[in-house]
Amino acid sequence: MTAGMSRARRRVRVLGTLAVAASWSVLFVGAAQPAAADAQSKQWYLSAMQTEDMWKVTTGEGIKIAVIDSGVNSSTPSLQGQVLKGVDATEAPGDETDDYSGHGTTMAEMIAGTGKGGGLKGLAPGAKILPMRIALGEFEKEKPSITIQDTANAIRAAADSDARIINMSFGSFYTSPQQHEAIKYAESKGKLLFAAVGNEGHKQNKEGYPAAYPEVVGVASADRAGKVSYFSQHAGTVDLASPGSDVPSWCDNSFKSYCDGDGGTSAATAVASASAALVWSLHPNWTANQVLNVLFDTAGRDWKDGERSKYLGHGLIRPSMNVLKDKGDPGAPDISPLTKEKTTGPAKSSEPSSSTSPQPAKNGAEGEKAAAVKESNSSDNGNQLGLILGVAAVAVLGGVAYAVVRRRKAA
Repeated sequence: MTAGMSRARRRVRVLGTLAVAASWSVLFVGAAQPAAADAQSKQWYLSAMQTEDMWKVTTGEGIKIAVIDSGVNSSTPSLQGQVLKGVDATEAPGDETDDYSGHGTTMAEMIAGTGKGGGLKGLAPGAKILPMRIALGEFEKEKPSITIQDTANAIRAAADSDARIINMSFGSFYTSPQQHEAIKYAESKGKLLFAAVGNEGHKQNKEGYPAAYPEVVGVASADRAGKVSYFSQHAGTVDLASPGSDVPSWCDNSFKSYCDGDGGTSAATAVASASAALVWSLHPNWTANQVLNVLFDTAGRDWKDGERSKYLGHGLIRPSMNVLKDKGDPGAPDISPLTKEKTTGPAKSSEPSSSTSPQPAKNGAEGEKAAAVKESNSSDNGNQLGLILGVAAVAVLGGVAYAVVRRRKAA
């Protein structure tokens, strides 16, 4: 299911006391082009995350992000000049710039879109995108010859590219040795991997892959009120949370208009990848471990540092804390903040090779409660740069049965 498409809204019960001092700030700026500008104005999280202030410091320049998805249409106004040569791992007609659903293009725009033509503006508009096309959802169903091997091949191609970050806004309840070996290979090459935890939290809440792999940062979705989105999965795989509710997306592969709806954990993953790009651009000699350490350290939470919430992981992502306030401890360059183990990737900096050719893969309880997160709005200079972010866990809606499909889905 593509999370960016229209989704029926549900009202959910929040357990416990919600101590919210203020919601995300929402500032809409008018623009000239009505249709496209309307889509951009609905990116409420841009003002909430203080992007205009961060872009005065860095826009993510020098950072490349591999987007493993349905493909990326490089000719949309917002992505012109932003998309580099990638890999099509599907062996289907077309190439990596032929997006068969619009999902991958939406993710790419949310990461590095320039916003030209009133299109979606990326959180890191100075970054570049390497598209890696795989088969997801209905496309995989229509192409039965395409197997899970394409994902492993795409991950390996991304690992062998000069992308530092790998964005995987998709998931499945099923895993494979080939895919996990590819993930471990990417980690060994010094990559930072983000994946969506999934949008079945209100149904059959199970671990989703690749987010469940220990080497991958699992990303949950939050709404504009600062609450965890009702659909966001919470099966022990959440490491961070970022905005994902009420985010517009391309309606389909015709690229004629954007649709309203929940971007879901797909969109949240794109925001997390772009956040990492901003921090890494500012500290290019850091390793993936150090960038992630800072994102964990500066995440908004009201529980003990180092502990993970079932719903929010280490908390709500806040790159502005590092970009604007120089907060966050990078920690050891060669110790993974995910596994707490020594990594085999480059310790000095993440310096991948220039090859982007795919390589064959080797076949191989926290209770229901509400949590509030407050962010200080005082900076070292006394400026009001911070936001107060309220985050609450949602109740698990039990007893909802559905047919489990084996197809990987855009999250």
